[in-house]
Amino acid sequence: MIVFLITFPAEAKIEVLSNDSDIVIQRSLESLRDLDLQTWQLIVYPKIGNDKQLILRIVGFVGSLRLNHPKQLEVTSGIKTWVLEDITLKNPELVNDARDAAAEFALEPLIQDLQNNRPLRLFLDGGFNELPVPPYVVNEWRTIKSLSLEDGY
Repeated sequence: MIVFLITFPAEAKIEVLSNDSDIVIQRSLESLRDLDLQTWQLIVYPKIGNDKQLILRIVGFVGSLRLNHPKQLEVTSGIKTWVLEDITLKNPELVNDARDAAAEFALEPLIQDLQNNRPLRLFLDGGFNELPVPPYVVNEWRTIKSLSLEDGY
């Protein structure tokens, strides 16, 4: 697997991955802290296929994200609220992973609705009470969406 890093202003990082099938995928990988100072990795990547869906994977330390799926992820920004569908059980790798350290959500409804790079707050019952997402990370997510459309995912 080949990994390239593309950096943008404000320390944003988009990784470009290439697998054995020569499929190139861009993804965003950020480590953020919730208000309880727990660190979480947020990974956004396009699902390969016809539906052109963006996936948000949230990864905690092993055992820190033991959830009874499905759980909804609530996202707020100002007076707006989005509820993202838990799609963890649709990923065989996560279903068969005994570490229970990750959950996945359909990010597409949020990205389609956002018109700018606004700060977000994530709430996951059983995971974290409030996880702030700064505007530069939202910019990465929106960039991943536009790159995946250009590449025909």
